[in-house]
Amino acid sequence: MTNIILCGGSGTRLWPISRTLMPKQFVKLFNNQSLFQLTVERNHLLCEKQYIVSNTEQYFLALDQLEEMQLNRNHFLLEPVGRNTAPAIALACFDIDPEEIVLVSPSDHLIKDQKTYSDVVTHAKSLASNNYLVTFGITPEYAETGYGYIEAKDEDVKAFHEKPDFHTAQNYLTAGNYYWNSGMFCFKAGIFLEELKKYSPEIYEASLHAYENTKDSIPQHSHSYDNMIRISHEDMINIPEDSIDYAVMEKSQKVKVVASDIDWSDMGSFDALLEELEADTNQNRSLSTANYSIEHIYNNAKNNFIISDKLVTAIDVEDLIIVDTADALLISKKGSGQKIKDAVKVLKQRDSELPNIHLTAHRPWGTYTVLEDTPGYKIKRIEVKPGKRLSLQKHFHRNEHWIVVSGTATVTVGDKIKLVRPNESTYIKMGEIHRLENQGKIPVVLIEAQVGEYTGEDDIVRLEDDFQRIQ
Repeated sequence: MTNIILCGGSGTRLWPISRTLMPKQFVKLFNNQSLFQLTVERNHLLCEKQYIVSNTEQYFLALDQLEEMQLNRNHFLLEPVGRNTAPAIALACFDIDPEEIVLVSPSDHLIKDQKTYSDVVTHAKSLASNNYLVTFGITPEYAETGYGYIEAKDEDVKAFHEKPDFHTAQNYLTAGNYYWNSGMFCFKAGIFLEELKKYSPEIYEASLHAYENTKDSIPQHSHSYDNMIRISHEDMINIPEDSIDYAVMEKSQKVKVVASDIDWSDMGSFDALLEELEADTNQNRSLSTANYSIEHIYNNAKNNFIISDKLVTAIDVEDLIIVDTADALLISKKGSGQKIKDAVKVLKQRDSELPNIHLTAHRPWGTYTVLEDTPGYKIKRIEVKPGKRLSLQKHFHRNEHWIVVSGTATVTVGDKIKLVRPNESTYIKMGEIHRLENQGKIPVVLIEAQVGEYTGEDDIVRLEDDFQRIQ
């Protein structure tokens, strides 16, 4: 069995800890593990292979976290733009033996009952082997308006229902034959494609065309890419956008549902996240995303949730969610998590970078942290992993000064290559072709000062790149 892991989504209801370039599934929330890592770990016990569908930025995050787990041989399919779950699953299934059973799982779910989970997956696999499309229905614990529902008669699916209002959700709970729609599936790759072709032929044909166009474009220069397929932007845009539910599951006559009481959460909000954390005697909960814990001070404060890597003191307040990051602060009443999306929408209308990226950004070669960003100049701390190098590039609007703090940097400027050691520096004029490389065994850390009329990240012209980021 192959596990198709879907890494799409930016988790806007968990902003500001979740950003487009560091979405919630890759944030290490649970004992220094991410939801993505927990998904891989959980399904690695049940599946022989992992097939990960992501965009380019998430590919490198996934690759780093898989290397931490010492799971380095995985299949990847890279989408330049998301077109929802039906095309994502179809593209992966075209690359898998038609008789292979696949377990489709989002990368951002938390499942704590591994034993029951293993049992329901085993049962789903047996149904899939008989050519059924299997969905996993979560046994509801309360009237939830944030999930879609599956109406069932035993294991037969009668209907799929959109997210209900509270009264309707209560009726579903009372009826006893409705499940939360988990977004997890199990079926033979070929059977899914047959049903997709039957009920959504436009998606099928466009996805097949996009997949076939990748056969001559798989880069072979690095072992990291041997099992990676990249879909072109043009081909991806031409695929109609739709979910697997609308495209196939709501139309097919081959659908079964497996009741799954597996201690499940989709981690879709801070209210869901806080339920997974231990509370103090006044029902206050805390979380740090750093590698250390903070003992926040609660003075006559009850039922609050604080995420911060620095000390927070809460006095005479109740029912608050406080999320503090280096560049943004969120204060919300509990239960108002759906409105966080509205705040993110406002930021996007302002062309703010805050929904997209943290001050510390992860790149395939390492990280950079913005220390100061002022009109006319920007200062960064850059860390390059051993054996990695940045793209060969140039800028049109800025000069750069590099001061090495630790490690030894190999610097290319024009046609000259030189070593820059700790407490040494180099200067790159606007328009000069340059590259930074770490040929050593320890990380290279340097301070970069950019000076110019424009210091945005899109002022980069890549001429060569080890990570195929030249489009």
